[in-house]
This record gives sequence, C-alpha cells and structure tokens, in this order.
Amino acid sequence: MHALQPKHTKIKKDEVNELLEKFNVSTYQLPKISITDPGLPEGCSKGDVIKIERKFEEKTFMYYRVVV
Repeated sequence: MHALQPKHTKIKKDEVNELLEKFNVSTYQLPKISITDPGLPEGCSKGDVIKIERKFEEKTFMYYRVVV
C-alpha cells in the first residue's frame, strides 16, 4: 500500500448488516469499486463491502463501497 493511499478494509457480514440497516439501503445501492482496484485488500471477492478511511486535516471520514 502506498503512503498516500487511504486505508481499505473488508468488513464482516454482521457489520455490513448494521451499516445497511443504519442507512436504510441495500448492497446494490452502495457505490461500486472494481475487483481489479489495486487498493483492495487480499482475498476480496465480488459482493464484499469495503470500508475506506480517508483522513483530512484532523478528521477521519468513512466511505463504503461494494466490490463488483
């Protein structure tokens, strides 16, 4: 992983369910990320949900993507 690349983490199924319930969405409504994206952690497969942590100044922002 490059030093400037945001942290990508595969989240567990129970965390995915909590996320979907919290935002009242389904997985197909989440933004997409390609399976060939070099930032993905090892062992990702289609349908997995990835949490991306981007730091801006003193704050950390969380983004979620589904692997397609």
